[in-house]
Amino acid sequence: MITGAGRGIGRAIAEAFAREGANVVGCDRDAASLEDLAQSLGATGVAHLEPACDVSVAHDVQRTVDAAIERFGTVDILVNNAGVSSIVPFLDMTDDVWDNTLAVNLCGAYLFCKAVLPHMLAAGRGRIVNMGSQSGKQGNSHYAAYCASKFGVIGLTQSLALEFADRAITVNAVCPGVVFTPLWDSMLPDYARKRAMQPAEVKAYLESKIPLGRLAQPADVAKVVLFLASDEADYMTGQAINVAGGAIMY
Repeated sequence: MITGAGRGIGRAIAEAFAREGANVVGCDRDAASLEDLAQSLGATGVAHLEPACDVSVAHDVQRTVDAAIERFGTVDILVNNAGVSSIVPFLDMTDDVWDNTLAVNLCGAYLFCKAVLPHMLAAGRGRIVNMGSQSGKQGNSHYAAYCASKFGVIGLTQSLALEFADRAITVNAVCPGVVFTPLWDSMLPDYARKRAMQPAEVKAYLESKIPLGRLAQPADVAKVVLFLASDEADYMTGQAINVAGGAIMY
């Protein structure tokens, strides 16, 4: 089960699991993006995409999980990927931006974990991978809501990892650096204003800050998620793995 599966990193994760032969339950509040993903994955014969789901709405979350259980009997792997972000000076940020960012990024992960964990406990094993961020390890100006949500995701990850370790359920987080997904389309002008540069200059500036010299691709993140969900990672729990090209190392 992958939230935010319609585009960007979530889509790359869905495609990676489908290539491995998994039954993919993709969740997204954009029904059109899910339909496009369903058509893309249809040739594999393993895709099962849910109707539009808002991860911040408990009823939507429970409906989606119930449908997956009815179809497949269990949810072996949960990837809490859905997220939103905005770049705005703290004193200019509205309460709606703050509330929505926390609701999607942090409460969405909480709601899906709460709905899925009873089924993992009944099955006697499970894998949860939460989408953190390098902004969940180091604060940044104009990112107050996003940083708060991603610090929270890492805290949630560690807490659940400790609580369910003795039940063969691992809980880890992946912390990407900058990934140019459709999420960045709306943020690019705001980031340019923050740095007093032209939007066309932003990508090169960001690349200059990364030791490996390039921005992350969605597939880079998907590979690490796939590993954490595999048997090869069964001795790892409570970790927040950076996928940031060396931009952050703790």
